Amino acid sequence: MKDLTLYKELREKRLKYKYSFQENNFITTIRKNTVKYNVDNISRTKAYEAYYGQNNEIRWAFLASMVSRNAGWNMTDLEGKWFKLALEWQKRYPIFMTYELANWMIFNDAYPQLLVYELSKEYNKPLFHLLKEFHVSCFMEAEWEYFWEKRDIARLMTSLIINEQNLIQEPVLHNRKLKRKVFGTRVYAFQDLGHFSCVIFPTLKGKLYGYSVHGFQKLHNRIALGKKLANLLFDPALSQSFLDFSEYTEPTGSRYDYEQYVHKEIFRETPFLRAVYPVIPHQPSLQEDWVFREARHLSKWREMIPYTNGEEKEITKWFIHKQHQMHSLIALKKWL
Repeated sequence: MKDLTLYKELREKRLKYKYSFQENNFITTIRKNTVKYNVDNISRTKAYEAYYGQNNEIRWAFLASMVSRNAGWNMTDLEGKWFKLALEWQKRYPIFMTYELANWMIFNDAYPQLLVYELSKEYNKPLFHLLKEFHVSCFMEAEWEYFWEKRDIARLMTSLIINEQNLIQEPVLHNRKLKRKVFGTRVYAFQDLGHFSCVIFPTLKGKLYGYSVHGFQKLHNRIALGKKLANLLFDPALSQSFLDFSEYTEPTGSRYDYEQYVHKEIFRETPFLRAVYPVIPHQPSLQEDWVFREARHLSKWREMIPYTNGEEKEITKWFIHKQHQMHSLIALKKWL
């Protein structure tokens, strides 16, 4: 396999890298900034947004910020009115930790990549050999080099989607404790089968666009979903509306961030994220480079998905119906 040979060569080259004094300073600064902004869901969302504002050719950063907002909304749902009625804290907290761990891991891997690219632009030369120090996959080092030469914006966004989902597959989705306490529970199965979980891109006009999340444990499903979300987010007819929402709406982690535009007189039912969750310390877990295990799937994962008219993905009424449906079921369970 041509790809696999390239990654093996990169792995061999990495063993011989010797960094200059200046490069070691770069590495230290990148580490500090990654830790600084990888504090919680809000800081990650804002860091991705700010980065995209300075480097709008890296479309994945905007996608990451909008998906991060969704993670925040799902986290605070767990401490909102309805989930507190449905589930005791011992069942809600592992679900929060699943979102938190996955998003922390992705930021810890992706943000150094973004900063190395920014440095490369500043010094007008590729510095992607620094990615070894952040344990970034050989796959992404090769993709950044390719992007530097070819400027293929869509391919880089897809590559970052592929990388992030492979990154969390073993430590999060195959985590024994989380499998037992989250993915193996009736609550998760209920949400999955009922399509109650969605990734939403709101607008200031109160319209919601997005996709329901089904079969989240399957790696192929998550990569396909990421590509569909990327197509939607950068749909020429809609992208400015999503960007306006992002720039105008301060992320708080509460669904009220977008509900305020859907219903003008709505009451806040989910709290501010920082009012209910502490900062969670994490330790990076070193794992083998995923690309040597999964390289055979790359050609399929890289395939572009067919373009669909984003306007057809407006789900405002459907989503509100699903929310009411879930609230009714929770109320029924509570009062029976």
